[in-house]
Amino acid sequence: MSISSADSDPVGGLPPAVAKSTGTDTSHSSAAVLTRALTPPPPDHDGVDEICDINITSARTMRRHRRLSDATPSGGVKSRALDAALRRDVNRTQRETTPGGSPQRKRQRVNGDRFIPSRSGQDLQASFSLLHEDGSPATTSRQKKRIPHGELHFQKTEEANRTFSTLLRSELFEGRIPQATTPSYPTDQAMPSTSDTVAGHSTRSQTPPKRSSSHPPSMTPSTPHKNLFSFMSPRNACAAGHLTPSRTPQSRHGPNLDTRTQIYSLSPVRIGSQQMLLSPRRQSRAISKVPYKVLDAPELADDFYLNLVDWGSANVLGVGLGSSVYMWNAQTGRVNKLCTLEDDVVTSVSWIQKGTHIAIGTGKGLVQIWDAEKTRRLRTMTGHTARVGSLAWNTHILTSGSRDRIIYHRDVRAPDQWFRKLSGHKQEVCGLRWNCEDGQLASGGNDNKLIVWDKLSDTPQWKFADHTAAVKAIAWSPHQRGLLASGGGTADRRIIFHDTVRGSIINEVDTGSQVCNIAWSRNSNEIVSTHGYSQNQIVVWKYPSMTQVVSLTGHTYRVLYLAMSPDGRVIVTGAGDETLRFWNVFGRRPGARDDGDGGGRLSNWGIIR
Repeated sequence: MSISSADSDPVGGLPPAVAKSTGTDTSHSSAAVLTRALTPPPPDHDGVDEICDINITSARTMRRHRRLSDATPSGGVKSRALDAALRRDVNRTQRETTPGGSPQRKRQRVNGDRFIPSRSGQDLQASFSLLHEDGSPATTSRQKKRIPHGELHFQKTEEANRTFSTLLRSELFEGRIPQATTPSYPTDQAMPSTSDTVAGHSTRSQTPPKRSSSHPPSMTPSTPHKNLFSFMSPRNACAAGHLTPSRTPQSRHGPNLDTRTQIYSLSPVRIGSQQMLLSPRRQSRAISKVPYKVLDAPELADDFYLNLVDWGSANVLGVGLGSSVYMWNAQTGRVNKLCTLEDDVVTSVSWIQKGTHIAIGTGKGLVQIWDAEKTRRLRTMTGHTARVGSLAWNTHILTSGSRDRIIYHRDVRAPDQWFRKLSGHKQEVCGLRWNCEDGQLASGGNDNKLIVWDKLSDTPQWKFADHTAAVKAIAWSPHQRGLLASGGGTADRRIIFHDTVRGSIINEVDTGSQVCNIAWSRNSNEIVSTHGYSQNQIVVWKYPSMTQVVSLTGHTYRVLYLAMSPDGRVIVTGAGDETLRFWNVFGRRPGARDDGDGGGRLSNWGIIR
């Protein structure tokens, strides 16, 4: 009986396609496969165990061959079944025993050990004292602290930024360049000189030693003298000569540390910087960063060389809008129209010291005197051939500056148009300020010059050419004789302080933007300045350190106009965005009674015109 298909093979022979490709002479192929299976491995397989495994597998294959020979009745079927069995055994043997390359033994990873940091070089007391009060970030705080959103919080942030800038400047340059600010230090600890601080080590500071210690200071912080986690029983303490304290030490309830030794023991800053950080600082005065009143001022000119806002001593604000002048009463909040010029524009306004009369400069070079109480024009004065952009009063003397580069002194009581002519500037005169106590006049022009005139003399007393842009912002100090502040335009951006008694420069500060106006506070030794390109801010400075007290923003155009209330507590600013904004920036004069300032009523909102 013959079997025509391999599918009926009980052993499981090859499929017909495989059998056909193999051929009829299966004995030779079986012998070849068996020979390859018994062939020893190549020389590069140097393992003896692998050769033994191959011999054992070959012996098993021979035994299986004998069983198949005995159990199969037909020779043809026996050959195909034997060939299939040999192929399966040899392939499995080669996959299991023949390596792809030289055997390599992998190194076993050890994951059982953990890294434990060493605390031998850490100052644990200092680290604990510098921890945040809420603990580590992983620790859940029992009570979250509310972040203040008031003005004082912003001022503290600005103060912290300035302190960091000062510290960074001190650490980087080590006194080789002038410091921006001079911090105040306590009287009992003198600030060491930079040469003494960096004499031995210029890059890193020495840890300040304790006052009672006689050991020299070391460069690296050391571990505290006693073990922080040691405990000694009363018996051992008595034996060692130390008594166990009957109450918890003070350091357990709170840090009782020598600040100069412990707080900055891990810090690389120098001793001078540490003293600056540890010095007591005055709390910043809270100043509102938003105006308490905003008035619309349509047609308020966006011209750097004009002076269109002035606040008189009668608590009335005069504003020039286009060809008209309006008056805003701070006590009543009412707006009255003073006048409208025919075929002309208003270029400057200025109140007399008494606050009863106002002078108006026009674009055609005229100067008009008006009685504000009766709303009546008293006279029109001529002399200039171009616009009058600046006016200044000294009792009955009215001084006017024009684009024609001429300054005129006028006596409003006399019928003459002017009695003194000053020719010192080569371009438009845009700033005029009288120092009524000393009788000095300061004038600034577009020629970058600042000139000081003595009384009514037509010869300049001092000429300052330090600015590199137009000088419009001029202010005399009410606290120090002969102290004059001036500000430069876009190309200069500096505020320079002059001593007009000796004719010298005292100090200067770069504000970073165009200086449009300056005013001294009557109640404190502070300065307020308004700026144009590119910050458009109002800045209050502390004199003489010239540190910023506050920076006020809100105008979207250059803050070209500035005036101060009669009591010195409120300022009003005007800009090309056609708004007037009122700010409470200065406090009450010491000893003065609070009778209510002109801008203190928040309910008086109005629109000029």
